[in-house]
Amino acid sequence: MTAATVPTSTKFDLGPARALLCRECGNETPLAPEYACLECFGPLEVAYDFGKIRREDIEAGPRSIWRYRGLLPVPSTVEQHPNTDPGGTRLVEADRLAKALGLRKVWVKDDTGNPTHSFKDRVVGVALAAARELGFKVLACPSTGNLANAVAAAAARAGWKSVVLVPSSLERAKILMSAVYDGALIAVDGNYDDVNRLAQELAAEHEDWAFVNVNVRPYYAEGSKTLGYEVAEQLGWRLPDQVVVPVASGSQLTKVDKAFRELGQLDLVEATPYRVFGAQATGCSPVSTAYKSGHDVIRPVRPDTIARSLAIGAPADGPYVLDTVRRTNGAIEDVTDEEVVEGIKLLARTEGIFAETAGGVTVATAKKLVETGQIDPDGETVLLITGDGLKTLDALGDTVGPRATVPPSAEAVLKALG
Repeated sequence: MTAATVPTSTKFDLGPARALLCRECGNETPLAPEYACLECFGPLEVAYDFGKIRREDIEAGPRSIWRYRGLLPVPSTVEQHPNTDPGGTRLVEADRLAKALGLRKVWVKDDTGNPTHSFKDRVVGVALAAARELGFKVLACPSTGNLANAVAAAAARAGWKSVVLVPSSLERAKILMSAVYDGALIAVDGNYDDVNRLAQELAAEHEDWAFVNVNVRPYYAEGSKTLGYEVAEQLGWRLPDQVVVPVASGSQLTKVDKAFRELGQLDLVEATPYRVFGAQATGCSPVSTAYKSGHDVIRPVRPDTIARSLAIGAPADGPYVLDTVRRTNGAIEDVTDEEVVEGIKLLARTEGIFAETAGGVTVATAKKLVETGQIDPDGETVLLITGDGLKTLDALGDTVGPRATVPPSAEAVLKALG
């Protein structure tokens, strides 16, 4: 939508959201379907006027992200519309993993339990609620897979049409998990960055298409805050010492940090110091490379990694990830594909959680951070596991399988067991 057609913010009920704020120049824009500053073309994010938020009011809410609706850019009536009700996933006390990693205390935020088995259900839930209020008619996205699943499912639940663009090389499981909802799934010959550019072109041509991570991105991104809110609430309304977050576009990491800061500002938690760590795959590590080089500019790369859900070579929030990590005295590391697979297997055998490749990146990065002395081994640490391993079975290849194939006899089984 052009500047001339942007309605004033009084038209929309987006809860506590006050305006859109440029992350570069600080200019405020009325709430609208906009994602770039009209003054400097910088990215926009939601600014709020929060009312009085009490723990007991949150705790009395539904077991989903909507218990935090007073902190999100969604209508107060959001629960009255069909949605997938994401969130409310478990925080697992991971003592065996902690021992294996060399950390005193580890919690795993297991977001595999969301409706389409990844954290993307959170951001899409918020995006759909905002898109409905902003007058869109079609839910759309470019995706590396998990977002495609979430958009297709949310649109089906809401009775909306969907248009989902994915790289043609995407894992077959993720393609099937999007196609089954019978929306318009289009495979594009190219990588995610090619698909994203195509989505931006289409968003400009179709003003009633809500590309969740393009023209409604400021609202969509706020959904990741609910990870931070849930972690703090599940820890008994306190912040962890350190958190390790996988980095694709980088939005999730910055929004978890935003959530922690908001909770402190609203006196919902004590504003204790915390450190934020980013995790990337070496085959797509532009943010890690910039961090290690001491640079502020992210140089785009062509992804080459099994961690396809993190394979964004030109991450939109990369510079803000650097800002967050440096401000909180964290770090950013990257790990090889072999380390990713070992991370998946380590989490599975120690805690019974099967993560996709992004989870393997998080676990392997935590291990590397310990080994390199970048993370405090005595600090209480939260690892964000953002997707289910059933989505990326091919990544394991021949590294797992039956210990033996035997005839149907007890003797043969016992012999195989040694």
